[in-house]
Amino acid sequence: MAEPSAPTRGVREIENTWIPLSDGTRLAARIWMPEDALQEPVPAVLEYLPYRKSDGTALADLGRHPYFAEHGYAAVRVDLRGTGDSDGLLRGEYLPQEQEDALEVLAWLERQPWCTGAAGMIGYSWGGFNGLQIAARRPRQLKAVITIASTDDRYLDDCHYMGGCLLGSDMLKWSASMLTYALQPPDPRHAGAEWREKWLERLQNAPELARDWISHQLRDDFWKHGSVAEDYSSIECPVMVVGGWADAYTNSVPRLIEHLEVPRLGLIGPWGHMMPHEGVPGPAIGFLREAVRWWDTWLKGVDTGVMDEPLLRVWMQDYVPPARFYDSRPGRWISENTWPPSEATPVHLRLQGGGDLSLEGGAQAPVAAAGTQGSPARVRIRGMQECGETAGVWCANGFADEMPADQDPDDRLSLCFTTGPLDDPLEVLGHPKVRLRLSSDRPRALVAARLEDVAPDGSSLLVSWGMLNLTHREGHGRARPLEPGREYEVQVECRVCGHRFEGGHRIRLALSPTYWPHAWPSPRPASLEIAIDGPSVLLLPVRQGAPSSPLGPPEKSGPRDAERHDERSRLIRVDPEIRRHEIIDSERHEQIVPGSGAIYSEVATDVYSIVEDDPLSATVRCVRETSSVGGAASWRVSLASEMTCDVDSFRVREDYAVFEGDTRIYANTRGYTIPREGV
Repeated sequence: MAEPSAPTRGVREIENTWIPLSDGTRLAARIWMPEDALQEPVPAVLEYLPYRKSDGTALADLGRHPYFAEHGYAAVRVDLRGTGDSDGLLRGEYLPQEQEDALEVLAWLERQPWCTGAAGMIGYSWGGFNGLQIAARRPRQLKAVITIASTDDRYLDDCHYMGGCLLGSDMLKWSASMLTYALQPPDPRHAGAEWREKWLERLQNAPELARDWISHQLRDDFWKHGSVAEDYSSIECPVMVVGGWADAYTNSVPRLIEHLEVPRLGLIGPWGHMMPHEGVPGPAIGFLREAVRWWDTWLKGVDTGVMDEPLLRVWMQDYVPPARFYDSRPGRWISENTWPPSEATPVHLRLQGGGDLSLEGGAQAPVAAAGTQGSPARVRIRGMQECGETAGVWCANGFADEMPADQDPDDRLSLCFTTGPLDDPLEVLGHPKVRLRLSSDRPRALVAARLEDVAPDGSSLLVSWGMLNLTHREGHGRARPLEPGREYEVQVECRVCGHRFEGGHRIRLALSPTYWPHAWPSPRPASLEIAIDGPSVLLLPVRQGAPSSPLGPPEKSGPRDAERHDERSRLIRVDPEIRRHEIIDSERHEQIVPGSGAIYSEVATDVYSIVEDDPLSATVRCVRETSSVGGAASWRVSLASEMTCDVDSFRVREDYAVFEGDTRIYANTRGYTIPREGV
């Protein structure tokens, strides 16, 4: 295994420079490069985000971009149009304009005297998304991509919908956060005397993200745009795909590894939504070193041996007692050289009477066809609106109170099927799938499925989960009401997982017609009837991958923890008199901004409220307050969003106010009523 290129003598930093676009707009960039780059030009590594280079991501950027510069790259961090210090307006998420601007940025990089003309893109979350999207545009300058915590399909695997169910836990939460970013001003140090005028223009033209996303409840052209799954062949440069088991976007890793036709590598660790060298739960790894090996190969033509690595490296997780936070997860690295694995062993577990999950007939026994074992039995489950309180957050970020708790409270509200104690360990790698024959007593209903590891002491660890809006049983392109009482064959694909069930443990499948707040509830309480003893089955992708070598310890790079403070908590509160259940998530993040000395803080509270037996009581309320004090300007953005519903519509209200110092300079209230379409 070859080492990455050696560090250079030193790094030159340009705190702000302007990238001019053809329409007169300027994008703001922060650049780190080797001191001698003008004498010996280097490739560029671009990260392209809306999260404010001068304060929001300033500390995090110092944790990776100087490292790339030390190893012979110009690391370029650019604010999207209408965000941070850049000119213009942010109109929405992953729009064509964003991609067009990126093509101009890459062309600008190619023209710089310190750049060889070759470029790579790296990013997680938004930056991981647009790296793939821009690669699909095939700019000649873009030679390779590292995409982390992103997706190839904006409808299937983003924070808006899952299985055709509207994500009550994240749809409004993310629109509130992004709207707050869009309302923040450029830094006067860089934007100059016109910074207030630019700020006011942003305030008067704030994007209507919640309206946009809720208005598209099917997988239509709105979501197909920016989904590289529409045409994997459009990507022609090499791609490294990275995910984490605690993250929400890991489903895309095996899909991209399977469908891309370019040199590619996949990596899945135990982490949440973050870079792997900062990974929580650990173990974090020396990811920056791996990134430089990738860049050296594809941007410099140096044989680092990176493509001799296995196609996919995965942290196979061992059992741990359920907890809301893990500093690290026990397990081991394994590898696969093909995907899907050529020697995968599908295990079929039948749902049977008495709550049994049966391995009878052998691990590979086929599922009995309808009618071959006589009339199947049927079991009924009525949806309990509060089911889902143990689920944890949809996407963990490495903070407290995010991970799923012991599943017992939700199991008591679900239809559960459990194996006997396993004789031997069993490792699952891939997507668990649940095939069900079922009927509903309502025309609109959903089903949620949870795969659990039940320890000998009875505690139950959530391993994977999935859900399906049953009006989408024929696909996400249209919603077809159910005929009450009619049986349907459906399949729920659960989130990809890598988990080792120990001998003596039991495997459990839990089914429910509700999963609040992840799934916005059906408009009327629904009951499902499941056909068992033959027609319904859990399919587990059992696979023992080859051992893989460790990836090394994380790099020590960037600022100290003392410059940042993070708090997070989750409170579950029940009012027994009115039977209201509330989940209250509270976060506070504060950092001292390098360079300006400003204190940049973000405070968020998300409340998910529902009343037993009343799905129309579902309410999500998101409060945000972001401020900057002590820099070139002191300002504060305060926002409250609320989402409710009736039988036919969703309703959203947004209230926000913006302050310069203690003076309110802008306030607005707006609301939307959006018809429900099969949800």
